Formats: sequence, C-alpha cells, structure tokens
Amino acid sequence: MEREGSGKRMAIPTMVTIKEAAKKTGLSYYYIRKLCLEKKVVHITAGRKVLINEEKFINFLNGEQEV
Repeated sequence: MEREGSGKRMAIPTMVTIKEAAKKTGLSYYYIRKLCLEKKVVHITAGRKVLINEEKFINFLNGEQEV
C-alpha cells in the first residue's frame, strides 16, 4: 500500500485465523486460543473471529517473545 507523495511503503501484516495457525504449526486450536487470551501473541479480534499476526506468531514460537 502506498500513499501519494510520501514515497514510503507500508507493510501489511499477514493475518491468519486460529484454525489456520493451528493447521500450519501443528499446535492445537485451543492452545493457540489460550495464548491469545493470555495476550502472549499479537492478535486482533474482528467480531467473533480472532486474527493472529503470522510473522510475529512465528517469531514467538522461535523464542523471540514480543507482546
């Protein structure tokens, strides 16, 4: 996404649902949901759906804790 005249690009994060994150990582849906409820991973709530920032979730799993 680019704003006119600024010359800078804004990175749009990849957001995945808990179900998608569970499928990609092999972790259980309920464990990932618990991490979200404990605010241990970066996520947003859109209505009833929870969307996780995929890049930051991977960093979290690799031991780079960032809340």
